[in-house]
Amino acid sequence: MGICDEVAALRARPLAYIAGAYEHPERVIPEKSLSQVYLEIVAGLLADSGLPVDVIDGLHSSLTPGSLINLADTLGLHNVRHFDGTDLGGATYVASAGQAARAVASGRANCVLVIMAGIPRRGIIMTASGWATQPYEESLGSNFVAQYALVARRHMHEFGTTREDLAHIKVASAYHASFNPHALLQKRVTVDEVLSQPPIAEPLHRMDCCVTTDGGGAFLVVSEEIARSLGGPLIGVVSQAEAGRTWNNGRPDLTHSEGIGTGARAFADAGVRPSDVDYASIYDSFTITALLAIEDLGFCEKGDGGRFVRDGALMAPHGVLPMNTDGGGLSNNHPDRRGGMIRTIEAIRQLRGSAHPELQVPGCEWALVHGVGYSLGSKYTAATALLRREA
Repeated sequence: MGICDEVAALRARPLAYIAGAYEHPERVIPEKSLSQVYLEIVAGLLADSGLPVDVIDGLHSSLTPGSLINLADTLGLHNVRHFDGTDLGGATYVASAGQAARAVASGRANCVLVIMAGIPRRGIIMTASGWATQPYEESLGSNFVAQYALVARRHMHEFGTTREDLAHIKVASAYHASFNPHALLQKRVTVDEVLSQPPIAEPLHRMDCCVTTDGGGAFLVVSEEIARSLGGPLIGVVSQAEAGRTWNNGRPDLTHSEGIGTGARAFADAGVRPSDVDYASIYDSFTITALLAIEDLGFCEKGDGGRFVRDGALMAPHGVLPMNTDGGGLSNNHPDRRGGMIRTIEAIRQLRGSAHPELQVPGCEWALVHGVGYSLGSKYTAATALLRREA
């Protein structure tokens, strides 16, 4: 056995496989009900996968209207024997990929539907059982943008990161979105244009902040038997890790994220390293969110993220780390403030070889997906998954 064969043997086998993925094409949905959006997503997913609805025996979703059983009834899922409604904010559906894969691997289900939908542009924003996520912060006038601005300012202080560095993340996002006919923002921008935007909370300006959209998406996590029966590319969920960080009585570490732990565990479980990743889907609620993740997931040294993202490093197909080739949350789609779903779907497209031809990463074998929920400047969740296309 040669060295390459020995390395390949150390890599973990997938827990389960992904069969089908669908992203709702609309970003502003003024007239449809939330139930209708869910139904359109399921119809698109079943058409993409080629599977009948009766095969689905698992359901993962968070913040659904009413309850998971109501959603199952609405979608015509009559054979469900496994449910999960865990909500981790923007990390939810990255975590769901691994949680559903483990459910399949353990025999609790053979075909799990992971789905989300939202219509927040109409002012309908789902909340977890009415629980206030930031009761003390909000009562004192703080908010999410201000907290992320605090993270950005501290990173600048510690490591010399600049607004120009952050602007390169938006520039790459806008370039990718220009190829996406469904993206909310399709105009390419320059670093100077990003810097010229009005401030929202210094040092974050308008283009440093993600969009808010209606829509949603879904994918199916299935057994190897089902995946092989479909005859398409085999996209495996190889590993996934999640974590959370609390406010720690006012002593948070603002320059390090839980991506350090989730990334290290996901890479170790998969038997690969950051250098093996061909494409990355990284949650970009703000430009600083993506910058911290790039560092903490191990794609560069801590504090070196500003240098790393300069000069087209994130641009597909030939950048050092092609990232968010659909335009990401900064330019394309961020339904119901839970962008982990869309990040996962674009990773599936890249592994399938079905991303936009101008942005398709050649020979894409390994994709990383990373999501963050709630606020890096207060308390939050994180999830990292590694997906692989089998030869």
